[in-house]
Amino acid sequence: MRLQDVLYSQGFGTRRICAGLIQQGMVAVQGSVLTDPAADVATPGLHFAVQGRDWMFHDKAYLMLHKPAGTECSQKPSTYPSIYTLLPPPLRQRPQKSAVQGVQAVGRLDQDTTGLLLLTDDGQFIHRMNSPRHHVAKVYEVTTKHPLDDSQARRLLDGVVLDDDPQPVRAAACEIAGQHHLRLTLTEGKYHQVKRMLAAVSNRVEALHRSRIGALSLPADLAPGQWRWLSETDLAALRA
Repeated sequence: MRLQDVLYSQGFGTRRICAGLIQQGMVAVQGSVLTDPAADVATPGLHFAVQGRDWMFHDKAYLMLHKPAGTECSQKPSTYPSIYTLLPPPLRQRPQKSAVQGVQAVGRLDQDTTGLLLLTDDGQFIHRMNSPRHHVAKVYEVTTKHPLDDSQARRLLDGVVLDDDPQPVRAAACEIAGQHHLRLTLTEGKYHQVKRMLAAVSNRVEALHRSRIGALSLPADLAPGQWRWLSETDLAALRA
């Protein structure tokens, strides 16, 4: 692939801007500065640097983010900062693929909800992870206002009716991990679902944290606000 097209595909600007960066000697490939935008480079395993910033070529971007509280999963937030401000500009500017511009959140978490969030520019991956047909499990650590009891857990497993749907909504799994700590597994995503399900059993969510999606858990060493690329092992776990 031409070096100019490599930079463009990774979100470093328009092709014209990318060509200018190369011609000005601001791009190094495997440690060597290249000044020809048409230089042919092999993309598998490609490492390069733009204005001193190290980067690795990814044909498609797959990320995990530890979403902090007080952020919105929106490109145009209304009240709180956007999660996208936590990412470097190239990830937000990757060219359009499958009707997706830049990386997009795979589903959303409320502004006060923390935990594992996936982002990608792969439209098919987004559809697969969000589709109810695939029943991708999502595990939430729920801190409740009132003490939990076995009857509440049974009702969540049996199904509760929310105010906008006559069909009961059931938890795939429900574990009381503490007097005020519930570990809840869902395979569908409705608006404010966890909060509404707990309200339906006469309790209230005080804090909400997503710890796992499918077989992928939030790493203990990924601090709130930090992100990392998904590995091939991570992707295989999500697609299993």
